[in-house]
Amino acid sequence: MQGVGFRPFVYGLATRLGLAGLVGNDERGVFIEVEGGGALVEAFLAALAADPPPLAVIERISTGPAAVTGRRDFVIAPSPAPDLPRGLPWADRRALVSPDVATCDACLCDVADPAGRRYGYAFTNCTCCGPRFTIVRDVPYDRANTTMAGFRMCPDCAREYHDPADRRFHAQPVCCPACGPRLRLLLPGGGEERGDPLEESVRLLRRGRVLAVKGLGGFHLAALAGDETAVAALRARKHREDKPFAVMAGGLAEARLLCEVSAAEERLLTGPARPVVLLRRLDAAGVAPSATPSATPSVAPSVAPSVAPGNRWLGVLLPYTPLHHLLLRALAEPIVLTSGNVSDEPIVHRDEEVRERLGGVADAFLTHDRPIHVRTDDSVVRVFRGRALPIRRSRGYAPHPLPLAGGAPRPVLACGAELKHTFCLARDDRAFVSQHIGDLENHETLRSFTEGVTHFMRLFDVVPEVIAHDLHPDYLSTKYALDWILERDADLVGVQHHHAHVASCLADNGVAGPVIGVAFDGLGYGLDGTLWGGEFLVADLAGFERAGHLATVPMPGGAAAIRQPWRMAAAYLDLAYEGDVPGDLGVVRRNARRWGVVTAMARRGVNAPRTSSAGRLFDAVAALVGTRDEITYEGQAAVELEQIADLRVDDAYACPLISGEGPFTASFTASFTVPGVDLVRAAADDLRSGTPREVVAARFHNTLAHVVADGCDHLRETTGLSAVALSGGVFQNLLLLDRAVTLLEERRFTVLTHHHVPPNDGGVSLGQAAVAAARDRPADPG
Repeated sequence: MQGVGFRPFVYGLATRLGLAGLVGNDERGVFIEVEGGGALVEAFLAALAADPPPLAVIERISTGPAAVTGRRDFVIAPSPAPDLPRGLPWADRRALVSPDVATCDACLCDVADPAGRRYGYAFTNCTCCGPRFTIVRDVPYDRANTTMAGFRMCPDCAREYHDPADRRFHAQPVCCPACGPRLRLLLPGGGEERGDPLEESVRLLRRGRVLAVKGLGGFHLAALAGDETAVAALRARKHREDKPFAVMAGGLAEARLLCEVSAAEERLLTGPARPVVLLRRLDAAGVAPSATPSATPSVAPSVAPSVAPGNRWLGVLLPYTPLHHLLLRALAEPIVLTSGNVSDEPIVHRDEEVRERLGGVADAFLTHDRPIHVRTDDSVVRVFRGRALPIRRSRGYAPHPLPLAGGAPRPVLACGAELKHTFCLARDDRAFVSQHIGDLENHETLRSFTEGVTHFMRLFDVVPEVIAHDLHPDYLSTKYALDWILERDADLVGVQHHHAHVASCLADNGVAGPVIGVAFDGLGYGLDGTLWGGEFLVADLAGFERAGHLATVPMPGGAAAIRQPWRMAAAYLDLAYEGDVPGDLGVVRRNARRWGVVTAMARRGVNAPRTSSAGRLFDAVAALVGTRDEITYEGQAAVELEQIADLRVDDAYACPLISGEGPFTASFTASFTVPGVDLVRAAADDLRSGTPREVVAARFHNTLAHVVADGCDHLRETTGLSAVALSGGVFQNLLLLDRAVTLLEERRFTVLTHHHVPPNDGGVSLGQAAVAAARDRPADPG
């Protein structure tokens, strides 16, 4: 891994042992030549493997004899000159590029030291921290191949850079106020604020203004988290009606005043990746801040109601650049920090675009002159049973490769899904999953996808010979795959969406299968002409059989049923009560004017595609209990249904499986369906009897957990499989996930969940790559 201080580490180790030789970078990684006494060389190799720098990951150490030169010193060799042709094919590159790394404690001390030359400097970094992936244009990772190439080191920085005893020895982004990037505060109409940019930014935020702040991977929009007027203005300008905002707290102590923080959550909050961590809010959150803030505040800071309306959880992150630390230290209270974009657009990362694209949102722009080469949004994680459960894998994690069990015989490009898009390039035993791209619904996001593929191909020397894609013909990612093979020589592999989900979970856990795969999500293109989404598969990486699923129901209005969950309630209730739906149900009264038209559409199958989606079942129940008839962001109805559930309730509705519908493939005979209609009717009857909606929401979750366990039990009886992989966006729901895993483990199943890529569509590209690689491998003669 380049950019983690490995060459300086090797230099120091060899020097301490009195060994001669050299260490250097090339396109394949790190090469070392050492000569000296045999015992000393053995000690060197042992220390190399046992005690590398904190950010380094050593996959293998290959050794061999070298000619003795008789030299007496040890040096860091210059990287080879970039004399490779610019275009395909590229050299055999094996070097890895480090993700961006949060500011280390030593650099924070430099920033806080009034006597130091980096006092208050917003771009302080060293070999242990700072920008990496977002500034890299090419490999090897040297300054000339980064966006720091335009900043010539001053004599002081050059002395540090060349001093083996200094922690900035060969730190490629090294800089200081005399030679490095500088802050600027720009105004929307043109011009630049003349005062100190940081001080003026603090003043604007305290006055209730919205500030665009240039971070590592793009611009963020910031406002005081406790200022309801400012947060509401940010929502209105960004066109983000309800989706929660993330909050940046000044430190761990401040985060603990807002939320419960477990040991695992603390490790994520304070680790080198510094993602947004979803934390359970304290009852005290929202109390006014202390009049005299201190390093260890004792009164919970304020969080405006509009930050995360009606949500038990709060997305919290800690400062990860010196600029964030300086800003939060000066403000002494938390800020909202959300992606710098208008709803549905990718994050803005170029200075020349920021006024045009964010001019109607931000009141000023705190920027700097270090270019961002790769836009990279913040990562989002939550903790499940002491381990990370990614929701969005991006800054701090990408482009670190994931191991690909079994390897890829030929290089693979997996084009991913439509929403929460990522792509994946696989080569040999490594899978490079991209940073979060966004929803492929506009030209700018599609451009990020195509430019990202080209950049990854160059960085990691992957020239795809196999192109994997989703089966949905209208996905832009599918069209990209089809266009690819028209212009280049490659084989096309279509991967069914839910098989990709299960394969993603298998790859995430280094397992080949077969397993019982449970894939619950919003929608995916099915092999029978319906829209799948509540699936029980018997699967390995190479293939699958559809063994069971939620019974299909119509989606009246097609995509309109996703935006308006009451339509799914109408479809389910109309089936549950055979057309005689009780008029005293709230969802019927609220939508009486349109109810008849929508149910007629569902009965006739006019613009009402059939679906087995678990996500749409959640929508139906959410509208039934009155949480949400229309949504403003994907999955909102299901999120709010989880929020209101009474966690003390542990009973469930009866929802027995129905066997005998017939298998999708004739070779497998254990097919069953889950009558979601019965579940909806039980919930409706419960509501009509006066049961609080919080209890109904909990019973619904509990029932679905039992459905998962009962379905897996049913399949174990016929297949003998006792391993279960849970994937799909519905399993971001911790209430459902926890109760399903508990029931499965009580029944002695081995349960696989996600820990490195999201269970949502952000992990689909890894699954596609794993499937394509498995199908490309020779068949096992056994």
